Amino acid sequence: MSRIVYLNGQWLPETEAKVSVFDRGFMFADAIYEVTAVIGGKLIDYAGHAGRLKRSLASLNIAAPVSDEDMLALHREILARNGMTDGLIYLQISRGAQDRDFLFTDDLTPTFVMFTQSRPVLGNPKWNKGISVITMPEGRWEQRQIKTVQLLYSSLAKMEAQKQGADDAFFVEDGFITEASSSNAHIVTKAGTLVTRDLSNALLHGITRGSVLDLARRAGLAVEERGFTPAEAKDAAEVFITSATNFVMPVTRIDGQPVGDGKPGPVSQTLLQAYIEDRLASAI
Repeated sequence: MSRIVYLNGQWLPETEAKVSVFDRGFMFADAIYEVTAVIGGKLIDYAGHAGRLKRSLASLNIAAPVSDEDMLALHREILARNGMTDGLIYLQISRGAQDRDFLFTDDLTPTFVMFTQSRPVLGNPKWNKGISVITMPEGRWEQRQIKTVQLLYSSLAKMEAQKQGADDAFFVEDGFITEASSSNAHIVTKAGTLVTRDLSNALLHGITRGSVLDLARRAGLAVEERGFTPAEAKDAAEVFITSATNFVMPVTRIDGQPVGDGKPGPVSQTLLQAYIEDRLASAI
């Protein structure tokens, strides 16, 4: 049975949902998106994702297609219509459709799409063994704090990592790691300090990132928000990434070099369990 998707006020079988070829999301990547994890039929970190959605829309001067209350209601309804208890909800809002032109008018009606992806969010087998990453130059546009659908460079980076036998890539700019291809990057120094890049337009302001840092501070872990180099990451006691789909994922190899003993470390494992427990308790 095909999924039921939401498109501009209608609930449709996925095979019947159509978007104009003149949509600016298709033509210019003039669109933003969000991904919210679902566990046991409940939304994880929803308030953070909803808040970032509004900030991204405002940054591109795209009108919100529905109210805050209706947005939450749509999230609940798409779960019910698809009978999904565990997985992801993806939403995308573009500026709308008009004949192709770099200039756009101010009266466009946004295109709003939502769909589900059913998958076992808990029990990711890679949590127990970690992932490997390569380093490569940063090549994305400079406004990375806006969650746009401009994901070609990230997609190509993941493909390059796969070709090299790795799982993901760390982007490097001016000698410092910005983030991974679709997640925030963190290290734990040999002195036990959690270090992560400070917020700026150089990286996405990750919702999971913020939650994990809050949990780390509450647990008494020293936290520094600053840039760090690939060399510092390779010499760290632990390295991990955070995202809405991976939660807290250990990185055990960088450019073929083991991190620490090449196994997931205690800090990332502790933060992963703390994040799951805390987010399940606050899920809506």
